[in-house]
Amino acid sequence: MKLLDGAIAAVDHGGSLGRASALFPHAPRPFVDLSTGINPHSYPLFDVAATALSRLPESERLRELAEIAARTYGAPSAAHVAAAPGTQILLPRVASLVRPGKALVLGPTYAEHARAAAIAGHAAAEVDDFDALADADLAVMVNPNNPDGRVVERDRLLDLAARLRAKGGLLVVDEAFMDVGPTEQSLAGDVGQGGIVVLRSFGKFFGLAGVRLGFALADRLTVERLDAQLGPWAVAGPALEYGIRGLSDTEWQAAMRRRLAEDAGRLDALFSKFGVPVAGGTTLFRYLSVPDATGLFSALGERGILLRHFAGRPHILRAGLPGSEAEWQRLESALAAWASRRDDAVKEIVR
Repeated sequence: MKLLDGAIAAVDHGGSLGRASALFPHAPRPFVDLSTGINPHSYPLFDVAATALSRLPESERLRELAEIAARTYGAPSAAHVAAAPGTQILLPRVASLVRPGKALVLGPTYAEHARAAAIAGHAAAEVDDFDALADADLAVMVNPNNPDGRVVERDRLLDLAARLRAKGGLLVVDEAFMDVGPTEQSLAGDVGQGGIVVLRSFGKFFGLAGVRLGFALADRLTVERLDAQLGPWAVAGPALEYGIRGLSDTEWQAAMRRRLAEDAGRLDALFSKFGVPVAGGTTLFRYLSVPDATGLFSALGERGILLRHFAGRPHILRAGLPGSEAEWQRLESALAAWASRRDDAVKEIVR
């Protein structure tokens, strides 16, 4: 068990081009940013009405978004959906739904959950055993997990939720990547039982992280509490419009899932070509277990290709999907150069 009590300082995440420039000042530009799990094929941009910017959002439009989100994600009704400017802002609010106690996060995973629990006053710890979560007052897990793509079955989650609910605890399941996951394992349809909060992110699958839109799915009373904390007009007008249109566009969603699956298969084949094993992930990111992960990260970074590396886990990398044929070619060239240097080094050792 890794104690994280009081860990309230923000940690590094993928997607920072400023940090990349500092690490690799001589790398060719533009960077090919594969350090996030955000879809590089974003939902088509469109013009929003000027009133989406000039007027406060109408409550009717927010209700429409909640209805569409409930239908898309499988929540019991719009009354079970709280919309927010991104799931990030929800994390400490959700952690505050139970009084400060023991917060356990199933890891390794997204570091912000432990930080948010600490902000809410919990003694936070990361555990690597699912069964250990039953000892928590607040249990948190990401499903499918970031960065390794691990999926925990719905029946096990419901059993855990019942055990926590019996003692006044809460299970939080972050389903940020469930848009490309096994939806039959989602707890979205079970939130009415109470003691469960499911988080869903709009920006990752739709490739519109800057829109800042996310949802908490929960029982009615919990949604009312979260809505009261967020206050009126929490979701900006343009975000409402993109959320309503994107979540309604089931044809685009189905086509995109097929495209992402093809891209993930292509990425696996490319890594395999150069002897880089893919150990898991989702169709939005691949999880790499490499003995010299630090060397691969640096070699690609020097060529303007950014992967996600993790402090304290020197053998792990995460790779997102290239967004264009030019980016695919740059990645292949960078991998070829790295593999050539690796092979030359092995030959020297043999000599």
